[in-house]
Amino acid sequence: MTDNNCIFCKIAAGEIPSATLFEDEKFRVILDVGPAAKGHMLILPKDHYADICEMPEDLVGEAFKLAKKMAEKQQRVLGCDGINVLQNNHEAAGQTVFHFHIHLIPRFKKDKINIGWKPGELSEADRDELLTSFQES
Repeated sequence: MTDNNCIFCKIAAGEIPSATLFEDEKFRVILDVGPAAKGHMLILPKDHYADICEMPEDLVGEAFKLAKKMAEKQQRVLGCDGINVLQNNHEAAGQTVFHFHIHLIPRFKKDKINIGWKPGELSEADRDELLTSFQES
């Protein structure tokens, strides 16, 4: 199940060369060609799913288990102080390639990478509305 127009499908299938760090029958882990930091990697399923909502739940679990394994390896190999595990869904959330993938970005104290937001406040009205809506759905 691939999309012939998807660059990540082609990379995952080995049709486009990549710096592959890990591969099995379901996933390929590659170095990002536009890294936020040295050692920034991407976890790609070999089957095409546009986002987390399209992907089978068991495969999502396997992807995040692999993320843990690769993050541990990043810490050993790079000696990084932290790791961002990032997964964007849809354009509004920053997704630019519409093939599910997980970013693992090694972080070092005093690096200049800025992944974050200014915390807001959870109002009582929003809290109550959301609690009710999620419990009813």
